[in-house]
Amino acid sequence: MVKKRTSAPGEPEWKEKKVSLGNAIIIGAVLAFVGLFVGVNLNNWLPGVSQYLGGTSSSNISWSPLDEVYNKLASSYNGEIDKDALVEGAKAGLVDAVGDIYTVYMDAEEKQEYTSSVLHGNVGAGIGVEFGLRDGYVRVLRVLPDNPALRAGIMIGDIFYKINGEEVYTWSATEIGNAVRGEAGTTVAVTMVRDGETLDFTLTREEINNVSAYVKYDGTTAIVTVLRFDNDTGTKVQEMAKEFSSKGINKVILDLRGNGGGYVSAAQDLLSLWVDKQTILIQRSAHFGEEKTSSLSGRAILSDMKTVVLVNGSTASASEIVAAALKDYNKATIVGETTYGKGVVQKMYDLSGGGMLKVTVAEWLTPNNNSINKVGVEPDVEIEMTAEDINKMRDPQMDKAKSL
Repeated sequence: MVKKRTSAPGEPEWKEKKVSLGNAIIIGAVLAFVGLFVGVNLNNWLPGVSQYLGGTSSSNISWSPLDEVYNKLASSYNGEIDKDALVEGAKAGLVDAVGDIYTVYMDAEEKQEYTSSVLHGNVGAGIGVEFGLRDGYVRVLRVLPDNPALRAGIMIGDIFYKINGEEVYTWSATEIGNAVRGEAGTTVAVTMVRDGETLDFTLTREEINNVSAYVKYDGTTAIVTVLRFDNDTGTKVQEMAKEFSSKGINKVILDLRGNGGGYVSAAQDLLSLWVDKQTILIQRSAHFGEEKTSSLSGRAILSDMKTVVLVNGSTASASEIVAAALKDYNKATIVGETTYGKGVVQKMYDLSGGGMLKVTVAEWLTPNNNSINKVGVEPDVEIEMTAEDINKMRDPQMDKAKSL
C-alpha cells in the first residue's frame, strides 16, 4: 500500500503535478536556448558581475596567436624544445612588452638573487660595488668602503665593459652581478669604461659586509651615509641618532648619493626622525585609488637639528621620498644634483613556479602634491661632481654641505 505524502504543520499542502510530454519538450528547448545565449555572452557579462561572485574579470586578449607560434615550432623546429624554457620566455616577454623599465618578471633564480643581494645586501664574496642600469649601461653607483674595488681604483659612473675578457656591456645588472661574484680568494678581471677610455682591473674577491647605513663624525657634525633602504635601515639610523646628543652633535649631513632606494617602510622610519606624524608620501593608482603614508609619532628627535641632504643623479626611489619630504617640510637643505626621478611604486607578487613579478602599481607624490617621476628632486644648492673631481678624489658636494 502506497501512502500519500502529507505536509508538515504550517506548510502548504503538497500536491502531485503532472507535466505533459509536449510541455517538457518546449521547456527543454527554452532552457537550451537560454544556456546557449548565456554561454555566448558570458565573456561580455563576466567583468560586470565578477565583483559580486568573488572572481576576477576575464581578459579580452586572444592567446591563439601564441598557440599558433608554438604549434609551428613544435611541428617544424629541428631540435629538442624545452617547454618550461618556452613558458619562462613567454612570461618574461609578456611583462617586457608593457614597456615599463620598473615592471619586471623574475624566474626563481633571479628572484633569489634580487631578494638576497638587492633587498637584503647579502652579496657574499665579491668586489664591493653597487651598480645598476643607467642610460643603457650597467654603471657603478657606489663603491663600498673597505673593499677590493675601492682599493683598485674603480669609481662611481664606471661602465662594465668586459669581465674575464668577455664583453658584458649588453648584459643586465643581474647577469653582471653573477659574473663578478664568486668564492672568496678567487680573482676576477674587469674592464671598465670611464670618460670614453677602457681601464683594466684584476681584483681578488672578498666577503663583503654590505651595511645599509653607517655614520662618521667630523667635529660636531654627524655624516650619515645611507646606501639603500633595507628593512632595518631606519632602525639603524635611529640608534645612531640617539647617540648624537651625548656626542655634542649640532648638525647632520644625510648622504643619499647613489642610493637607489628600497623599502618605503624604511624611508618612513628614517623620516620619522625629522617629521612627526605628518604625510610623507601620497600614492595614486588607477587600480587602488589614493593612499597617504605618514611618519611615525614620537620619534622626531632630529626635528630641530640643522640638516643637509646630499643627492645626485643616482639618488632614486625611496631616497627621493626622503629628500622630497625633508625639502617640503623645510627640515633640510638639499645639496648636489637633481635626483634620478623614479616617482613610481612597485609591488612584488610571488608567482607559481617560484618566480616573482615586480610591477608598477602607482605614482607617488611629495607631501606638497608634486610629482617627481622623470623630473627628480631639484637641490636647493646645486653643486656638480665632475669626472675630474672623482679622479682627484675631491668631493665639492660634501665640502659645500660641511660649510652650510
